[in-house]
Amino acid sequence: MGDFSMELNEEQLQLQEWVHQFSEDVIRPAAEEWDEREEFPFPVVEQAAEVGLYSWEFLANGMMGDKTGLTLPVAIEELFWGDAGIGMAIMGSGLAAAGILASGTQEQVLEWVPQCYGEAGDLKIGAFCASEPDAGSDVGGYRTRAVYDEATDEWVLNGTKAWITNGGLADIHVVVAVVEPELKSRGHASFIVPPNTPGLSQGQKYKKHGIRASHTAEVVLEDVRIPGSCLLGTKEKLDERIARVKEGKSGNAQAAMQTFEATRPAVAAQAIGVARAAYEYSLEYAKEREAFGRPIIMNQGIAFMLADMAVEIDAARWLTWRAAWLGTHQGFKNAEGSMAKLKAGRVATWVTERAIQILGGYGYVREYPVERWHRDAKIHDIFEGTEQIQQLVISRAISGLRIE
Repeated sequence: MGDFSMELNEEQLQLQEWVHQFSEDVIRPAAEEWDEREEFPFPVVEQAAEVGLYSWEFLANGMMGDKTGLTLPVAIEELFWGDAGIGMAIMGSGLAAAGILASGTQEQVLEWVPQCYGEAGDLKIGAFCASEPDAGSDVGGYRTRAVYDEATDEWVLNGTKAWITNGGLADIHVVVAVVEPELKSRGHASFIVPPNTPGLSQGQKYKKHGIRASHTAEVVLEDVRIPGSCLLGTKEKLDERIARVKEGKSGNAQAAMQTFEATRPAVAAQAIGVARAAYEYSLEYAKEREAFGRPIIMNQGIAFMLADMAVEIDAARWLTWRAAWLGTHQGFKNAEGSMAKLKAGRVATWVTERAIQILGGYGYVREYPVERWHRDAKIHDIFEGTEQIQQLVISRAISGLRIE
């Protein structure tokens, strides 16, 4: 494992500037409209596809072509600095792609990951379907079943998935389902549901507090039949893993957990982008807004809040970059990915709340963007493992105990 460096190389600096410019020129001007419409922003995502930002090649270069692990977090921070809802619309297909990369064979990766994106002029969308109405953090409580039909070499899926980014709207759905119920979370597997497969439908679409430009809905699976080849990995390897677990031996990581672990530094980077947007805006506001004959930043009460905001954002970023680097080098020891996600989610929620406080009444109205950033920030304490789940993961890692 090489040396960790927080200094970006020239290529990463150019990427950072390029994505920032796209966010400034394209995403920010559209952010308020799509937040109000609460719809997937197809025109904006199409523009991202035209410049190569929404593409499987961009994801591949960020995840597999980068030995530092920092390229993707840097790009994501700039996207979410523009707007979290639109940023999630652009990055949401990456969850499906990450699920395929985590569990699929090389042939499956090459076949299905490009279909999560399509190309400019022919957009495709991916969705990763894990959480259920009665089981979010409790992955052992999943009820969606996958039953193998040996006569037809097909898997039959039944169940309902909840809180799914791009759910029902997507062309490619990656579904985590229960193969062996008695094994709970160790009896899961992941499956590809190809486009237009009968039996898959969208349930309710959620009206959310924040990231409203990102489509979030239930996915209903009713006797969904998919080819045996749509099991991510192979049937032989699944059977071997199930047999090992039944014998009391260790199996591989849970299907959902493999994806979450890979994406936690990316989620942390999302939160940092939102926090930085609120911090920068409130800093400039405090320099320009005058009260009692001078800019409000000249008051320690305001200046010290901004100082703390800067410190917390930097601290969260360094944790995130460390986690991204460790993830690239298989160097996790004490749940560093969870540490980054926990810290960044807390920071984003706190910084955006402080930004509202600095703007006062103006921070509370939609004419100014900080109230939207505050709404957008909160999800980073919840999805892909709540704050409490991250604490659980970290406490188990540092103690070596099965803390419940």
